[in-house]
Amino acid sequence: MKMVWSIVLLLVAATAIKIAECWEEIPTSDLNGVIRVGGKVLCQDCSEGWNEWVNGHKPIEGCTVSVTCLDERKRVIYYGRDKTDKTGEFQVSIKKYIYGKKIKPETCFTRLVSSSDPVCNIPTDFAGGKTGVKLGHPTLVYRDIIKHVIGPFYYTTPMCDEPETNDNDKDNDDNSYGKQNKY
Repeated sequence: MKMVWSIVLLLVAATAIKIAECWEEIPTSDLNGVIRVGGKVLCQDCSEGWNEWVNGHKPIEGCTVSVTCLDERKRVIYYGRDKTDKTGEFQVSIKKYIYGKKIKPETCFTRLVSSSDPVCNIPTDFAGGKTGVKLGHPTLVYRDIIKHVIGPFYYTTPMCDEPETNDNDKDNDDNSYGKQNKY
């Protein structure tokens, strides 16, 4: 009889262990499981000399930077944004679990949204600020905090912005070179 109870208890324990392995516990505390995305936004002015252009960038206060995370079906499950401080730094904190779904950092991307500077307000794609940067390997992992440092992202002045030159521009058909007149 003791052997039967031993086998029953062994089976119950094995089943409980299997269930525990499959069960993913979702943290209930706001402090547990945080992904932080941070970086800088700077203005780069091309109207100065080479050294000033390369080294003379200045931080922009009040720029908006966003973080968007997608699920496995490419639907947005998180959108967050932050404004830069006086030093041009931003930081967005994302809970690892939103509505019971785990956020995967590799499905998130960060991009520039808007500039508060009236002169330096053209987003550039230096470091991917205009098109967006996917979160790769974390910069820091400590307990339940994963930190990604991005950028720096840059804005520039309208004078420094390169115009789009597209051979297939349909908007300027009236002024196209080589267009035949019907008259």
